[in-house]
Amino acid sequence: MRKKSIELLNKSIAEEMSALNQYMFFHFHCDDQDYSLLSALFKKVAIEEMIHVENLADRILFLKGEIIMDASQKVKQITDVKGMLQFAIDSEEEAIRDYNLWAIECSANADSVTKSLFESLVVDEERHYGIFDGEMDKLKKFGDQYLALQSIEGSKALGQV
Repeated sequence: MRKKSIELLNKSIAEEMSALNQYMFFHFHCDDQDYSLLSALFKKVAIEEMIHVENLADRILFLKGEIIMDASQKVKQITDVKGMLQFAIDSEEEAIRDYNLWAIECSANADSVTKSLFESLVVDEERHYGIFDGEMDKLKKFGDQYLALQSIEGSKALGQV
């Protein structure tokens, strides 16, 4: 039980570390392009992914395992907003699928606490998916005007307009 749970928890840490790094990269580039609302969104989700890492690590330590803090992927150099959102949507879908499967696997191994942790992660990842999918819908509906409005709004917030 413990060995398999620890393996899945470390796999999750690797995925969450990748998401954290990628979303912070997106945050920096959205901020640089004056898309302050999207920048803040990516930063907020990155912080939530960091909290996931902490919760996963706590569970590993409880199970007397070793925490492995290696990201599963290198940061993708995506700097266009549509590409960022599509990457985020795809990543969240993958996380939802994986965490659902891993919750089932933990249940089969009589580890209900780790199962519950994975189920709680599914809730958060579905919320993230909904946020990114909603932003993609707005971008598709309004196109570059949506991004221009964000830039203008950011300038107003800084008192530049």
